[in-house]
This record gives sequence, C-alpha cells and structure tokens, in this order.
Amino acid sequence: MEEGEYESVLCVKPEVHVYRIPPRATNRGYRAAEWQLDQPSWSGRLRITAKGQVAYIKLEDRTSGELFAQAPVDQFPGTAVESVADSSRYFVIRIEDGNGRRAFIGIGFGDRGDAFDFNVALQDHFKWVKQQCEFAKQAQNPDQGPKLDLGFKEGQTIKLNIANMKKKEGTAGSPRARPASTGGLSLLPPPPGGKTSTLIAPPGEQSSVGGSIVQPAVTPSSGGATVSWPQPKPATTATADIWGDFTKSTGSTSSQTQPGTGWVQF
Repeated sequence: MEEGEYESVLCVKPEVHVYRIPPRATNRGYRAAEWQLDQPSWSGRLRITAKGQVAYIKLEDRTSGELFAQAPVDQFPGTAVESVADSSRYFVIRIEDGNGRRAFIGIGFGDRGDAFDFNVALQDHFKWVKQQCEFAKQAQNPDQGPKLDLGFKEGQTIKLNIANMKKKEGTAGSPRARPASTGGLSLLPPPPGGKTSTLIAPPGEQSSVGGSIVQPAVTPSSGGATVSWPQPKPATTATADIWGDFTKSTGSTSSQTQPGTGWVQF
C-alpha cells in the first residue's frame, strides 16, 4: 500500500450488532439461528472505507468514534466476508488487530436495507478494482487488445447519391427571399431632377406687385403637366349696380380699394 493513497468512505450505517459465533464444524456454511441473536456482544456504528484496492470494515463507537475492530477485505466474495445460509441480514467477517492475530465474528443489521447497502458497497468497490486492473494491462500491452476494423470486406460496396447531395447543397446556399413588411409604409426616393417646392397661394387669392395683378406661379408636376389656379371672374353689371353712386361719391376712396380682396375701406 502506497503512502500517497487517500482513504475514501464507501458506506456508513449507524447501527450494527456483533455476535460471538461457534466454530464451524462442517463446510455447510454459517447459520445465524445458532447465534444468540437476542444477546449481541457489542453494538455500534459500521463504516466501510477504501484505500487503494483494499476495503476496510470498521466497527466504531456511536458517540466517540473509537475503533472497536477492523476487518481488511482484499477480495469479495471471499473468506474475509461471508454471508450466512439462513438470512440476508447477517454476515461473518474476519477481523485483525494489526499484530497478525485474526478472529471470526458475526455481524447483523436490524434493517434489510442496511444489509443490502453493505453488500452493494463491497461489490461496487471490487468491480472498480477489476476495471482498474484491466485498464493497467491494456496500457502495458496496447497491441494485445482488440482492434476495430473499419475497412471494407471482400465484396462489400456502398452507394452514394450525389444528385441529392448537390441539391441539398444548392438549397442551403441559396439566399432566402425576405418577407414583405406589413407594418408601416416605405418611403420612395425623390424623382431625379426634382426642384425645391415653393409656397403657392391658395385658390381664390392673388398678389399684387406694383399695382398689377400677378397670377399664382405654376409648378411642374412629376408627369410634366401644369396646374393653374382658377382665375377670378370679373364683376358683373348687376354687382356694380348694387354699389351705385356710393362708389362715385367716395371719390378717391375707391382708389384705395385693393382689387380681388372684397373689402372696402371707409
């Protein structure tokens, strides 16, 4: 055992009972019915630890954790741990004191689940030990392991559908059309050669420059057609008769009236 190896805990059970067992007379195995099950010799806590490839069954005091007995297990199943013939809750283990002295004692669990966990913890540990040994052998002799043959056997052929592969590649590389936007309106660019728009007087209004009537400016449209504002109609004779001599009497006041506005100054 190397000093650098660490100790791991495999299983802990809070209650286990220890029994003195009679010597085995025949090879038929141990029987728990021959033990004094109602009078255990000791009761405490059981812990299974592992250091390297060896597992240790430790019987400890529940309160102080003081070690009562220890059973090193280097193989399972084996002589270090044996099951009894008449129950699944009792086992026989071989304890050692470190000075070369050994003894066989019986242990038992009050719950079958605890006994099952005890058994499985030992099985899993030695399954791991077996795998580690196999890995070490393969690392030392890598040529002896089975090789994976990926070559074609005699008469074996494969078929490749090139047409479908090209079709899939073309489909994957072609750009997808963008869906038309349904929300909002897109703005079009101004037409080429467009001029800056000017302010135009609304219909019915005219501007005078130097006492002459100036018609509203005409703006070219995008199609080349011109649009002109409607011209005001000249006052009819009936309209002139309504004002009568009032316009004549005012004299110079009529000259102050601005054409086209419809307002008369007094």
